[in-house]
Amino acid sequence: MIREDICCGLRIAQKVPDFEIDTYEPVKRKFGKFKLSANMRKKKWTVLVFYPADFTFICPTELADVAERYRDIRKAGAEVVSVSTDTHFVHMAWQRDERLLQDVKYPMGADPTGKISRMFGVYDKETGLAFRGTFIINPDGVMVGSEVNFYNVGRNADELVRKLEGFVHVYAHPAEVCPAKWEKGGKTLKPGENLVGKVYEALG
Repeated sequence: MIREDICCGLRIAQKVPDFEIDTYEPVKRKFGKFKLSANMRKKKWTVLVFYPADFTFICPTELADVAERYRDIRKAGAEVVSVSTDTHFVHMAWQRDERLLQDVKYPMGADPTGKISRMFGVYDKETGLAFRGTFIINPDGVMVGSEVNFYNVGRNADELVRKLEGFVHVYAHPAEVCPAKWEKGGKTLKPGENLVGKVYEALG
């Protein structure tokens, strides 16, 4: 049976409805808020990293991994917000106590009602937790990147950065596309009749 609460969230190329979420801000050691439209007004990209729960096992390794690439994510013009169904109070205690999170400097979003998780189709009604979902939203508020994994396999922030940089490049150069394994500074392609059946030569 298909569960609509999991499968039928926002889809690629859809405009993301504006939302606001309570956050814990590790740098300031204070509570705050993140609003999508405010980030868009700054012409910034938004990267949402959903994960199941604080004080668990894979989750701190993922957030630490994102923290290692946070500078590159900011350099690409994006802000990261990690999101779980915990409260911002729990985020504060977890970031303070878990040594893996000592370098986390991005906002940690609290979604205790599951409203934002439902919007993105990662809310698991049976557990009240969010699956491991990563979403990339461009400065126009359009979702261009989506990845959702089950609870028991962690993600790779290097791939997140690679995809983000690719989307940033083609946003600025809409006539180009990024081939498989493209990395920043790598060769892109310009689709057209001269490229049909000649991709090998174009990449050579």
